[in-house]
Amino acid sequence: MKKSRNRSSALPAPSVAKTSLTAKAHSLTVPSVGRVAVAIMAAGKGTRLKSQLPKVLHEVGGKSLLAHVVAAATQVVAERDVYAIVGYEAERVRTELANSGIQFVLQAEQRGTGHALMAARQALAGYDHVIVLSGDAPLITAETIGRLLQFHLAEKAAMTLLSTDLEDPTGYGRVIRKSARSAEVKAIVEEKSATAAEKKVREMNAGFYTFSVPALYGNIGKLSTSNPHSEYYLTDMAEVLRRAKQRVVVYKTDDANEVLGGNTRAELAAIDENLRLAKCRQLMAEGVTIFYPATCVIDCEVEVGADTVLEPFVQILGKTRIGSGCRVRSYSVIKNSEVADEVTIRPGCVLEGARVGVGAVLGPYSHLRPGSEIGEGAHVGNFVETKKIKLGKGSKANHLTYLGDAEIGRNVNIGAGTITCNYDGVNKHMTVIEDGVFIGSDSTLVAPVRVGKGAYVGAASCVTDDVPEDSLVIGRARQIVKQGWAREKRAARPTTK
Repeated sequence: MKKSRNRSSALPAPSVAKTSLTAKAHSLTVPSVGRVAVAIMAAGKGTRLKSQLPKVLHEVGGKSLLAHVVAAATQVVAERDVYAIVGYEAERVRTELANSGIQFVLQAEQRGTGHALMAARQALAGYDHVIVLSGDAPLITAETIGRLLQFHLAEKAAMTLLSTDLEDPTGYGRVIRKSARSAEVKAIVEEKSATAAEKKVREMNAGFYTFSVPALYGNIGKLSTSNPHSEYYLTDMAEVLRRAKQRVVVYKTDDANEVLGGNTRAELAAIDENLRLAKCRQLMAEGVTIFYPATCVIDCEVEVGADTVLEPFVQILGKTRIGSGCRVRSYSVIKNSEVADEVTIRPGCVLEGARVGVGAVLGPYSHLRPGSEIGEGAHVGNFVETKKIKLGKGSKANHLTYLGDAEIGRNVNIGAGTITCNYDGVNKHMTVIEDGVFIGSDSTLVAPVRVGKGAYVGAASCVTDDVPEDSLVIGRARQIVKQGWAREKRAARPTTK
């Protein structure tokens, strides 16, 4: 869809005294507004997605459709003034958004968008205005929401629609204005009811609204279900309010992408691509080098410092933060982790819930599981797996090693094939390796156990007791050599043909 320009009359300056919308609303200003709520339509199943997951919980850009809309809404009003109207799998939606600070309204029976606001009557009764958003349109911005409210207040309207121009509006409801220069709405005409002239109108109803709450609930009872689906349509409120001599106006956004919803898997994929490429452009503008951005999967909330290089086919997910001057090589996946400055992550590493100190080197093919803390200048190498450990400054575990539930000091060398045996079948136990320890290859440390400062553990040792500082421990069976044994064994075998 191509963008179209707003008419110059779209946002007249309010002539009344202004007050800041909120501290987070990107410096938008509006007239004194009273109490403003946001109601987000989030009750639908999304049958075209062919999924048991509620439609609004499908993800794009690393978080759910609804979470994106909530993030935009809470930049305009406080979290407590945002209401998600839920229905299908309501408890699942509540659980997923439990930490968002918003409130929920149950639409137990889904009988249309108008019915959703009927269900929210009690919750919204104490407000002066309500902004109605769609929970499946994640590209909507706080700026557009704020300006929709600003325009609504400046026009002293009972209802304000958000619209946009489409190159091909086929299938969408058309906004018919009273005149080309008027903000007032004459009608919203659905495709199947439109005349040939009306079908030429490119301005479509986006499905986002602002209402005066008294006007809304003073007239919502006039909605009818005399339509093919026997539902209450919120779009019909335009005609209801017009007949009641209330002012209905339209505000046009110049970015059609903002109002796109995800009704099919293909549409979700297109929105996801849009968000991720926008994220890459943002990071590159901030000084990050990204080779072949279209191959990278970078979530919306990721932060990356200047002069970091991201190679092709990297995934950086969740709330990951990566410092400056790092290099993340191809096929690495980093989720909900903190990576300090000047870190090298070689190909094929997987990090989740990990913290990596300045100048550390990981990989190739290291796996840092949740709770892994890698110290400054430390090395975690080929096919090393860590879980819930602290690896001290300058320590190294370079090959084929598992380190779990361990505290490892500074300048420790851990040989290839070392295992901290942390699980006894019932409980997890800690291994402590103090500063300057040398662990020989193929050693097993059976927790709980402590290896004292400066100690050596001989290769292939099984360590079951604490090791004193500066000592050598060898915990393996004595080698026995039986000369000629193999020859005699072969000679004793029966001959086969």
